[in-house]
Amino acid sequence: MKYINRWGLMRNTATENILEHSGQTAMLAHMLALIGNKYFGKNYDLGRVCLFALYHDANETITGDLPTPVKYFNQQINDSYKEIEELSKNKLLEMLPGDFRDEYRDILFFEEHYEDYRRLIKSADKISAHIKCIEEVKSGNSEFVAAKKATLESIKSMGLPEADYFTENFVPAFEYSLDELGGL
Repeated sequence: MKYINRWGLMRNTATENILEHSGQTAMLAHMLALIGNKYFGKNYDLGRVCLFALYHDANETITGDLPTPVKYFNQQINDSYKEIEELSKNKLLEMLPGDFRDEYRDILFFEEHYEDYRRLIKSADKISAHIKCIEEVKSGNSEFVAAKKATLESIKSMGLPEADYFTENFVPAFEYSLDELGGL
């Protein structure tokens, strides 16, 4: 996963691979789950949330990272990519010893059985992308201005109270430097 870079269609001031992204997404999903449990009456299993988020892009070790504008260009491409994702997840399972396949099938295909976790992790994934956009714009990279706006709109359109709470209360801090946050 560390060899697959994200944001391939854009100039980056700092590269980001899917291993880094998956780690950040897991941390964000954990916080979203905590927010959901504490403020919105949800009952997320925090360990399960983190595990699913860590592996949410594992299939990209086979497919690579298909940029969002390509993936969602039209329904036919999106449907075809979903088929490719499924094939790549099955390929990953085939690469494992038989004794581990059932456990990893549940992890790699969690979206089929855990709709609430799918939405939560998708929100964390979009928040991670939004944070990347914030960091790039802060570094003077204007290529990410439109993506910053689009990712925020995408998060809001999901209608997930946990993500809305995080976006309103935590995301603004990503706009500041360490000194502006009070430093250490």
